[in-house]
Amino acid sequence: MGGGVAFFDYDNDGHLDIYFVNGAPVRESRMDSRDNVGGGSDPDALQPVNRLYRNNGDGTFIDTTHRAGVGDTGYGIGCCVADYNNDGNSDLFVTNYGQNVLYRNDGDGTFTDMTTDAGIVGEPRFSAGCAFADYDNDGWLDLVVVNYVSVDLKTAPDCSQAGIPAYCRPEDFAPEPDILYRNNGDGTFTDVTQDAGIISLGRGLGTIWTDVDNDSRLDLYIANDREPNFLYRNNGDGTFTELGELHGIARNEHGDVESSMGIDTADPDNDGDFDVILTHYQAETNTFYQNDGEGIFWDITAQSRLSEPTLLPLAWGTGFADFDNDGWLDLFFANGHLHDNIAELEEIGVYKQQNQLFRNRGDGIYIDISDLSGEGMLIEKSSRGAVFGDYDNDGDLDILVTNIDDTPDLLRNDTPLVHHWLSIKLVGNQKSTRDGIGAKVTLQNGDTRLLREVQSGSSYLSQNAQRLLVGLGTTDRIDRVVIRWQSGIQDVIEDVECNQVLTIREGEGIILD
Repeated sequence: MGGGVAFFDYDNDGHLDIYFVNGAPVRESRMDSRDNVGGGSDPDALQPVNRLYRNNGDGTFIDTTHRAGVGDTGYGIGCCVADYNNDGNSDLFVTNYGQNVLYRNDGDGTFTDMTTDAGIVGEPRFSAGCAFADYDNDGWLDLVVVNYVSVDLKTAPDCSQAGIPAYCRPEDFAPEPDILYRNNGDGTFTDVTQDAGIISLGRGLGTIWTDVDNDSRLDLYIANDREPNFLYRNNGDGTFTELGELHGIARNEHGDVESSMGIDTADPDNDGDFDVILTHYQAETNTFYQNDGEGIFWDITAQSRLSEPTLLPLAWGTGFADFDNDGWLDLFFANGHLHDNIAELEEIGVYKQQNQLFRNRGDGIYIDISDLSGEGMLIEKSSRGAVFGDYDNDGDLDILVTNIDDTPDLLRNDTPLVHHWLSIKLVGNQKSTRDGIGAKVTLQNGDTRLLREVQSGSSYLSQNAQRLLVGLGTTDRIDRVVIRWQSGIQDVIEDVECNQVLTIREGEGIILD
């Protein structure tokens, strides 16, 4: 089930580092992560632990897990990244089957386990997706943790089929409640789940914060497995109202609940609002929901020509990303079956599957170009997490995929750079969160508007790079870049040259290196 991964720059050197979440033997209690880590000269380097790799800036990485102190030995599921204490360093949250972990980035290449001190210990559960966001606009990042099902390994049912080992169905277990933690601004969090109205029960896997109705308040979407999905509208008073069914995003166009797992939101049709993509189990298409601009969604999977090619694969990680920098967001799906003995259990389906890349034509149609996109897209494994970022700083988005019982795949984007781009890093200034999560960035050129949003948590149990990279097509200059911060402050930068990295501070504009 696991396989989360993160692209993030933990040492602030301008190069994307990597954090892998790994499975491990299930123990009754989580061992202390700082005393039981792998990497470097650690004698226990071969034990299953999470791994942190530092980007050397030359196309190679080095394992710094042991030195950094982030080699948690729990049964790892997923992760998300954000600067929760606004000190300029990206912190790390890890979800487990068991106790979750909050690592504070100390700014010197090391992390400190703050789980207990921060007040987010709670009852150990089967946690899955997580995401940070400032839902109450107080300048501090809050945290949602999505929990899956209640499983006691001592009493779990035997779900073998005719004596053949098989995973149980989600319906065989009771759903777990999701948890919303409010950041108190002093390094601690308070569980406000009930008071905030996050009370619906579902078998949650994926989650993401985004402003679905353009009211400048971040709403919460939760992807559930074999349950209706949840859309919690932010009421602006610290509470939420669940509107998934009413707003057309709880089920597919046929009224069916699906096995929702991976999720992403973006503006692939360049109409100024955020649409949603969900990944699903075999024999269920991935589902593409179009936003009408007011937070009402329509299933346009078939119209986008995504139904047939996504019906047979079992998909997990996903994301909207402009891989050819033409100004239109493409789609990626990480595929692989749950059962490694699928051939013994079903007539159709294979364990190791090819991932998929769909090119956005710009007219609402997506074309499967997987077989035309190089050797990296021909690999067949049982993939899970997928994240996107420019790890080699060459102006295009690369892909990192995790695989079950196999090595990960770092897919370098070698698309010829015939199109222009602009990379943007946001720095909040007290009134908004330091890493700009929730800020909306609009690039304007003539009548063209390209909208992006800085997010925490996405895909399947994973974290994309938070530094934005926007493809611009043949445009070599941008009329204006507009940043709308969560504080309400708006920065406007005019006549921007392309093919560069901009660092923009709230209320001040471009920061020169």
